[in-house]
Amino acid sequence: MSDIPYLRIGTSYYKIVQVPTINNQFNEALIKWDVSTIIQDHGRKYLDDIPKYHGKICFPDHFDFSKEFYGFYNTYSPLNHTPKEGGVKNTIKFFNHIFGSQFELGLDYFKLLYEVPTQILPVLCLVSKERSTGKSSFLKYLKEVFGQNMSYLDSHSLNSNFNLDWGNKLILGLDEAFLQKEEITEKIKYLSTSNKNKIEAKGKERFEVDFFGKFIMCSNKENSFIKIDSDEIRFWVIKVPVIKQEDVNFLDKLIDEIPAFLHFIKNRKFASERKTRMWFTAQQIYTPALKKLVNNNRNRVEKEIAHLLLSVMEKFELEEVHFSLMDLLNALTKTRVKTDLTQLRALLKKEWKIERKNNSFNYQKFVILSDGEIILVDTKGRYFTIKKSFLGKNFDDLMTD
Repeated sequence: MSDIPYLRIGTSYYKIVQVPTINNQFNEALIKWDVSTIIQDHGRKYLDDIPKYHGKICFPDHFDFSKEFYGFYNTYSPLNHTPKEGGVKNTIKFFNHIFGSQFELGLDYFKLLYEVPTQILPVLCLVSKERSTGKSSFLKYLKEVFGQNMSYLDSHSLNSNFNLDWGNKLILGLDEAFLQKEEITEKIKYLSTSNKNKIEAKGKERFEVDFFGKFIMCSNKENSFIKIDSDEIRFWVIKVPVIKQEDVNFLDKLIDEIPAFLHFIKNRKFASERKTRMWFTAQQIYTPALKKLVNNNRNRVEKEIAHLLLSVMEKFELEEVHFSLMDLLNALTKTRVKTDLTQLRALLKKEWKIERKNNSFNYQKFVILSDGEIILVDTKGRYFTIKKSFLGKNFDDLMTD
């Protein structure tokens, strides 16, 4: 790179500036600069020495970094820390606290961020309704490691069409995450497994870029910060415990160990191997916190159906129960749950993934009487069958001893 603090990218000129932060650090930034101002400050001949590029690209690399690729300017930022042998006891302690029994997978996750930044990874969610757990400190730590290649987002950023400031970052951190809008959740799901993204800025045409962003969320709303389905495999949800003895200088200790930790990670072998497009399998990153989130996010109709069917099974000591859509709708109407046949059909087929019998057969349907009593009545028709084991697996919070 030339010592000249200007670039020409395409037909536009930019100045490389060091923007100061409140932490007495500096972030490098490209600011558009008028060519007439450059001439006024340095003379016209100065323009001949300004480095020129065809356009911008963003290629992440933490080992063999280059600001130029085939005549294009690389907007990815080199890391401020280089590996150096040293002690990492505080960082190991911190990762053990965050990831718990999945400690080795947590180290693998960081190693992938560092060594294979283009690898697709699950959406990491650190949750706890308690304070002083270290969730936010984990984001701050990653910001110190990866610098300008990490951006903090909020729901407004994700909901906006303009994403020039985060569309090609390595880490996208959301602190105090609470995503109520379904379109935001769908955007995160899509981008978490995509290798392309559309970048858009005000007054500019959209353009496509390679996408390698990893979403990391922290939230105090451990049971409701996002709505996901029971078959969702893109989310790694970890409930982080409270720190037993808080150290106000702990983050500074972690930052001091960054060079040593990078050296440790670089020389550490993976504890896991790539088995899916997101490296980890659904079984490896499954947690009780994920199950709790999924169960809590089930809508009221779904929970009422599960509760109703379970009540029928327990009353008549059944391991499975049969019903038609009308049987179910009539029963739910008696419990004053508002729904319709279309919603019920979609729920049973898409969410619960069960099909009704192709032909009419004799079965016992359940009926709720006016006084609330449940009875079984012999009838004939095409019916669905739900097993008690299915409800136990998916609605264990409704099960009784």
